[in-house]
Amino acid sequence: MTEPPLTEAEIVEAERDLGVSFPEEYRTYLREVSAGGALFRLERMGRGWWWAGNEKWRRELLAVPFPHPDSYAESDDELMGREPQAESFDDDAEHGTAWRSWADEADRFEDLKTAGAVVIQEHGCGFSTLLALTGSLAGTVWWDGRATCDRIVPLSLDHVTGARPVQFSEWLDHGSWALLPPDWGPRLASAPVVHR
Repeated sequence: MTEPPLTEAEIVEAERDLGVSFPEEYRTYLREVSAGGALFRLERMGRGWWWAGNEKWRRELLAVPFPHPDSYAESDDELMGREPQAESFDDDAEHGTAWRSWADEADRFEDLKTAGAVVIQEHGCGFSTLLALTGSLAGTVWWDGRATCDRIVPLSLDHVTGARPVQFSEWLDHGSWALLPPDWGPRLASAPVVHR
C-alpha cells in the first residue's frame, strides 16, 4: 500500500525544515502520487522532516550541492594514493595511527560524494538510487554502486552519446535497472516505478 500524498502546505513545511527546494517533478510526485510508495517515504519525524531509509546524520549535507562524479575523480585518486603503507613506518602503532587518520579523511570524502542527494530506492547488495536535490544537477537520478564497484553513475536513456542523467519523471517511467550503463551487465526491460 502506498502512503498518501502530502499537501502543498506539508511540502512547503518540509522544504523549509530541510532548507532545500524540491525539484518540481518530485514536488508533483509528493503532491499527486505519494509521500513514499515505491520510493523511500518523506515523513515528519521527531526532529523534523526526513526520508525513511536515509541516515539522519546526512541532513547536514543536504544543502551542499550534489557533485558530478567527474568533479572529484582526480581528488579521489590523490587521496587513495596517500593511503599510509605499513612498510613506510618504523612500527605498527605509528602506521595504525596514520592509517586511522587517513581513513577518517577518506570517510568524510566518501560522504561528500552524495551530498545534496537522498536515497529514494534501495536495491540490495549496496546498490541504491539517488535523487539529487541541490546544485546544478538537482532533479537528476543516479546509481550508487560504490559498495561493489566504487562508482556513482548517471541513470540515462542514452549512455552512448554522453549519458545525460535522467530527470525524476523519466526515472519514474523506466526504473533504475533499465537505465544503467551497458558495462553493468544486461539491461533489464523498462518497468515504471509507479503507474501514473
